Amino acid sequence: MKLELKKLSVLLLAKHIKLVTVESCTGGWIGKFITDAAGSSKWYEAGFITYSNQAKQRLVDVSEQLLEEYGAVSIQVAEAMAQGALSYFPSAISVSVTGVAGPGGGSEEKPVGMVCIACCYQGISTSKRFDFSGDRDQVRRQTVERAIQLVLEVLDGS
Repeated sequence: MKLELKKLSVLLLAKHIKLVTVESCTGGWIGKFITDAAGSSKWYEAGFITYSNQAKQRLVDVSEQLLEEYGAVSIQVAEAMAQGALSYFPSAISVSVTGVAGPGGGSEEKPVGMVCIACCYQGISTSKRFDFSGDRDQVRRQTVERAIQLVLEVLDGS
């Protein structure tokens, strides 16, 4: 994972952009992972922790209608979170995560381990749904890893 973080920093610095994170189920783990690296202030702009629906609405402008229609754990809300962050930092790239880390809170439609991750860059959103296994920490750790990987995929493709 450290190699991926190094690659991410090199790509962001080369493109002269910074990363913004919007986290729900990880509660700040992505930002912590990034800022554990010395020099990350050169390529990491900001992080939003939007654990509640109200925080999603107030901090990154996710609409109440979207939350009611699709629920907080959905591709649609993940994309809205990533897009909302860019309203504050338009020249950045953003990544957002929302999911059910467990051990409770899951349903048949949205089981424990379901996570939606979205990345928004240059007006284009890329999103994926994952079904992770393991305990709460394992689901959150996998979410951090896949979020970083998605940003790398988007940057490699741009």
